[in-house]
Amino acid sequence: MVTRYRAAAAGLVLLSSAACKQAESAPPYSTVPVVRRDIVVTATASGVIQPILTLSVKSKASGEILAEPVQTGDEVQKGQLLAKIDPRIPQNNLTQAQANLNVAEAQLENATAQLKRSDALYQSKSITESDYEAAKLSYATAKAAVATAQANLQTAKDAMEDTQVRAPITGTVLELDAVLGTVISSPTNDVGGGTVILKIANLDTVQVSALVDETDVGKVRAGMPVTITVDAYPNRRFDGRVLKIEPQAQVNQNVTMFPVDVNILNPDHLLKPGMNTEVEIHIGQRQGVLAVPNAALRTPRDVGSAAKVLGLDSTTVQRELAAAPATPGPRAGADTALRDGGKLHAAEPPRVRGQIQPSSPGGPAAGGAPGSYIVFARRGGRIAPVPIQTGLTDQDYIEVMGGVTEGDTVLVLSSGPTR
Repeated sequence: MVTRYRAAAAGLVLLSSAACKQAESAPPYSTVPVVRRDIVVTATASGVIQPILTLSVKSKASGEILAEPVQTGDEVQKGQLLAKIDPRIPQNNLTQAQANLNVAEAQLENATAQLKRSDALYQSKSITESDYEAAKLSYATAKAAVATAQANLQTAKDAMEDTQVRAPITGTVLELDAVLGTVISSPTNDVGGGTVILKIANLDTVQVSALVDETDVGKVRAGMPVTITVDAYPNRRFDGRVLKIEPQAQVNQNVTMFPVDVNILNPDHLLKPGMNTEVEIHIGQRQGVLAVPNAALRTPRDVGSAAKVLGLDSTTVQRELAAAPATPGPRAGADTALRDGGKLHAAEPPRVRGQIQPSSPGGPAAGGAPGSYIVFARRGGRIAPVPIQTGLTDQDYIEVMGGVTEGDTVLVLSSGPTR
């Protein structure tokens, strides 16, 4: 029995020893092939969905709401009936205006006939000139009375028409502010501005005012593409464009932010006012470019320490770098780092929100030359330092514009301690 326990213990010791040797022999790095991929740089922000324009609908007529054939959420067409106001007073005024017009027209007809008789009598010297002038004045007065009555009648008709409140635009009813039976006042008669019956907005295109950090807002331009997500549809992305950047900053908890207005197409009206949204502004994008992990990048300042971790001689590494051919600089136009009106600027040190600066030991230190880094690659069966020229970068990968080719393999140092 004791012998069996001793054998088992000896086996455990051998297994533990083998595991330790395997751990010690494991390389302090991983290898990643240089492949082509898409690089997208975004500035992220949050905001709330809002209609571009919300109209508060009021009635020009005062009175009780007798009918309201719409509810919140209803899609209405321009000119569609939204509410009907008690028409009794406007109807009485219309009847009175029509009667006044009839009287004025009768008086004009009588004054016209009288003027014709007076004209004939004046020609025959049967009446005096003052009598003739009085007849002409009566005719002019009657004609003016008809014009006034016609205007009053049109006003009464308009007031009668105003008892039917119709949609000023095609849109969605957002809220009802005055329900059936409410007695409302007209904005034309009430110094308080009148009663709001309902609010309506067109939701075909909605807007988000996203607060963008001041470190990113300098890269944002009107017209840049935007994608947003909302909690209601977590697996769907909605497309839009930057409309404008507000000039006045907002300070929240000592962080300076700038509102960026974004228009989002919403043909299916899935996006509702008040929804919280995450906004991604596409500052720069490169399709199918050679890329390496940000963690593989080194600068001249930290290349020596990385060489020691890899078991290389620092002096030899520095000599190889000095003898390496110069890598091509950033290409003009589309091969630079940040988009600006259709162009991209020369690559600058990666920054937050898309332009991420890899931290040592997984990337270059802050003092590295912008756009120029060093990677360790496997070449000819050995590890060699390779200067590269970089371009656009996201949080994980960076575009390589010179120094390595597709199929090369670069080394990424392990984050854990090495022996």
